[in-house]
Amino acid sequence: MPNLTISSLNIYPVKSLKGISLARMPLSKRGPIFDREWMIVDSKGKFITQREYAKMALIACDLTEWEDIERIETATVLTLTLPDGETIDIPLDGSDTPTDEPIAVQVWRDTCFADVEPRATGPLSDFFGEDVRLVRMRSDFKRIVDPDYCVDGNETVGFADAHPLMLISDNSLVDLNNRLEIPVEMNRFRPNITISGAEAFAEDNWQILSKGDIDIHMVKPCARCVITTIDQDTADTGKEPLRTLSTFRKIDGKIIFGQDACHKFTGDLAELNVGDTLSLKTGHPTKSTAISSVASGSIKQYYRRHRDSDGRSGAQYFCGGTKSATQFTSLCWGIAVSLIVIVRCIVV
Repeated sequence: MPNLTISSLNIYPVKSLKGISLARMPLSKRGPIFDREWMIVDSKGKFITQREYAKMALIACDLTEWEDIERIETATVLTLTLPDGETIDIPLDGSDTPTDEPIAVQVWRDTCFADVEPRATGPLSDFFGEDVRLVRMRSDFKRIVDPDYCVDGNETVGFADAHPLMLISDNSLVDLNNRLEIPVEMNRFRPNITISGAEAFAEDNWQILSKGDIDIHMVKPCARCVITTIDQDTADTGKEPLRTLSTFRKIDGKIIFGQDACHKFTGDLAELNVGDTLSLKTGHPTKSTAISSVASGSIKQYYRRHRDSDGRSGAQYFCGGTKSATQFTSLCWGIAVSLIVIVRCIVV
């Protein structure tokens, strides 16, 4: 059995801004505490990312003024630092948030309820050259993970694209960099967890990683976008590493690197630490384990059967949303059962 060890832990408090490396990562049911709890939206409430504004990579985030410096969850201020050195300090106790009703914001196809952080509006609008707002997901709002790619349908997530966790083996990056003319850093891929002690792309075949009562379920290979082509230190853009990844990690137009994951544990809070040893477990097969070998033609068929061209399941594509997909599936079962009853009555 491989000796799998957590080599780094990272959170990204504001979606698409710089991340924060941690020695200890506290977990809530929604995911790592403070991870993608905030995002920047345009005047219509739609999320914006480095896909449209590469310069977002230059805005740093920090969590400061801790009650206990060893416990990031006790931080009381979120600090954003713009490239010109201007800082924006946002109190985490909500004292700066207007008492107005939350606003509806959009991340992909999901509508979420969030509070506006007014201190950030002016500086960020000046930086982007248009009206934008920084919003924070309401603590009582539940954004449900896509039921096609989850464990039991009860998982929630913040403003991350799809899942509460994303992990990569260190040697997967080593393998990729051996193929590149100019190596890239792991921060291009924005993982929450990196793992040492595994062969390159071993994560393709994992089902569950476990530490104590924490189970991390691999639910879907992570399809990569143009953000990986942005240098996270300079915001310069290029064609790599997507161009090289497309030669050996491509399935039906999706370039795969890393694994999206959901976590399970007892209680309200848990934690992971750099240096923790993880054990491999088997469980109920997920779509991730069914898509475990990128080189296999059968995997391409499986992926094609379960996902349409823009990454949604058939039911989700038909109905236009995660919740609607569940309703659509229930409707189909109801119709099928009704037809069976009718046929039996006719035969009798």
